[in-house]
Amino acid sequence: MTNGTPCGQPPQRPLTTWQHGRVTAATHSTLFPQVPDSADAVLDGLDPEQREVALALGGPVCVLAGAGTGKTRAITHRIAYGVRAGILQPTTVLAVTFTNRAAGEMRGRLRQLGATGVQARTFHSAALRQLQYFWPKAVGGELPRLVERKVQLVAEAAARCGIRLDRNELRDATSEIEWAKVTQTVPADYPAAVVKTQRDAPRDPAELSQIYAMYEQLKRDRSVIDFEDVLLLTVGILQDRHDIAEHVRRQYQHFVVDEYQDVSPLQQRLLDLWLGERDDLCVVGDAGQTIYSFTGATPDHLLHFRTRHPDATVVKLVRDYRSTPQVVHLANGLLSQARGKAAEHRLELVSQRDKGPEPVYTEYADEPAEAEGTARRIRELIAAGVPAGEIAVLYRVNSQSEVYEQALADAGVPYQLRGAERFFDRPEVREAGVALRGAARAGGNDSLLDGADDLPSEVRAVLSTKGWTSKPPAGSGAVRDRWESLAALVRLAEDFEQARPGATLSDLVAELDERAAAQHAPTVQGVTLASLHSAKGLEWDAAFLVGLTEGMMPIAYAKTDEQVEEERRLLYVGVTRARFHLSLSWALSRSPGGRGNRRATRFLNGLRPGSAALGTRGGAGGGGGIDRGSRAGAGAAGTQTPARPGRRGPVRCRVCGKTLTEAGEMKLMRCEDCPSDMDEALYERLREWRADRAKEISQPAYCVFTDKTLMAIAEAAPGTEGELVVIAGVGNRKLTRFGADVLAICAGRTLGQEPGEGDGEV
Repeated sequence: MTNGTPCGQPPQRPLTTWQHGRVTAATHSTLFPQVPDSADAVLDGLDPEQREVALALGGPVCVLAGAGTGKTRAITHRIAYGVRAGILQPTTVLAVTFTNRAAGEMRGRLRQLGATGVQARTFHSAALRQLQYFWPKAVGGELPRLVERKVQLVAEAAARCGIRLDRNELRDATSEIEWAKVTQTVPADYPAAVVKTQRDAPRDPAELSQIYAMYEQLKRDRSVIDFEDVLLLTVGILQDRHDIAEHVRRQYQHFVVDEYQDVSPLQQRLLDLWLGERDDLCVVGDAGQTIYSFTGATPDHLLHFRTRHPDATVVKLVRDYRSTPQVVHLANGLLSQARGKAAEHRLELVSQRDKGPEPVYTEYADEPAEAEGTARRIRELIAAGVPAGEIAVLYRVNSQSEVYEQALADAGVPYQLRGAERFFDRPEVREAGVALRGAARAGGNDSLLDGADDLPSEVRAVLSTKGWTSKPPAGSGAVRDRWESLAALVRLAEDFEQARPGATLSDLVAELDERAAAQHAPTVQGVTLASLHSAKGLEWDAAFLVGLTEGMMPIAYAKTDEQVEEERRLLYVGVTRARFHLSLSWALSRSPGGRGNRRATRFLNGLRPGSAALGTRGGAGGGGGIDRGSRAGAGAAGTQTPARPGRRGPVRCRVCGKTLTEAGEMKLMRCEDCPSDMDEALYERLREWRADRAKEISQPAYCVFTDKTLMAIAEAAPGTEGELVVIAGVGNRKLTRFGADVLAICAGRTLGQEPGEGDGEV
């Protein structure tokens, strides 16, 4: 079935029903479903393949699930059906996945299906729980303290070895230590392991081996452990103490492993010890979404599952309920060109949605133009009814985010960076929880609730004391972030009351407590900025994949065929995040006026209009023809954004003359390490002026100029329009609107005063 409402999924929601992040009556039941009244009712709504998964409760089971095919739905209904039918005891089931968010979502779904008591955890969380319980018996004393951030200890280890590491090298060294530990490589064997695996070490393997050994010594001296030690120590105890291993196996008799393509050798070893001689195991994965091999993950365990378990039940999920046929067609096309063992097991997705718009391919003159064009299109989507929270900008590396933060801020579009503080850990959310709990205890005696005749009104009344207002504040700074958090709670109350008419404030507080325990957060409105890696497992109505040039996609340090193929899979993951709107873009040069010698990623050859279907090997680009029809600049197709006036050639540091490459450095027109000559007094005058102008035009301050742009202006102290317009974040539009004021302030004149007036000249 390729059109209409598919079996196995709730009805598709038209995008226009989600205005302002609101859920309509047609969709609230999917957020707050009623608990099924029987085991058979758990199976209602599953498609044939999902139902097959749910009914396969005995022996080894392997579920090959493509992107958007409802794998979490299938495995949670499988567990719930087994529990509700009395086949599985909930306390004997352990479901493991790779992120706290995924584990929280799984717990929330199981709770909604009436399968309480099932453990759903990450590998690390499950291992830590066992380690804490068995450590006194196996070793004695208290478990050593867990070091949550190992970077500082790695830095000290490097210093003791006489090796100096800058911030980036320190991060890379830490990652290498993590890789070595999850692949069970000891310090002395690290150099040989690098050669054997053809790993591109960030520096001399002998030096990294030395740092690694010193790091381990420092941990022993201080009686601390890291996250990898949690797995290693649990494996060690289960291997050495058969009585403890049997205790665990009596406790957990049925295992489910999500994202099985991402398991490391160490995690697989732990899973084997949990299982013992049994095979009551269900694994779920997709080799086409293997994107974490640099951390030690390998799809081999998924691909060889039938070899290890010849009698395994294998079910393929290929009905894509997430994306339109146009998005799915591109995704299938990407993997159809893939090579290697993972490609041999690729899944051909079949969209179950109605037709949508074709993916948009856009070529820009430079990166700032790409960011501005992306922000412009996002504003158009928001104006057309797509909520900001249903839009994402995805890039290859985190350093690409800054230019998009700037562009969205300039466009007045709220955004949130993926990886920020978890929703229920935010101070305003904790404060709101305390206030709601207090009001629930007071009941009708709380003066705040006077006149509030339903649950949403009560919540609005309570949260109004914490900063919530019916009208959002302008801008996307801390004040807006706080309001968005509280607004998410208001929306949650509205949806909750709609799903459970007559629900009380106490009922909502209980729901919030359960969601907090499961880290099942409501949606916070704001365009998501995220790396392609961190976008795994998420989805949006509209996804903008940006910076798709050779050297960035695939990344420059992807040298081997295996590394290049993983980059292709990373792009595939990005494409399959989009439900409806998908945009792919690239820039011919890094900075305005630079040489336009970049090429679009080879992965789009033969897939985007006007490109030839060339091979995937060799060279930086494959040389596909430029799609002139989709080349965009200031808005019109077929044109190229002109360089900003006064900027010709590469952007150079005005202090040392070095060519600048980082967005933040280009904004300040100097290297980060070069001394700043900013006029502090001028900066403060500019800030005061900006505040006044923002108030005057009823816009947030950053819509006038961001702090970094003001800093760049204060450092450059421009005296002419030509000197001002080339500063990143200014441009012709803002030059026309604010240029005269800024130049007057830089010259020390009173606003409105002509040059020469009041300076003593006759």
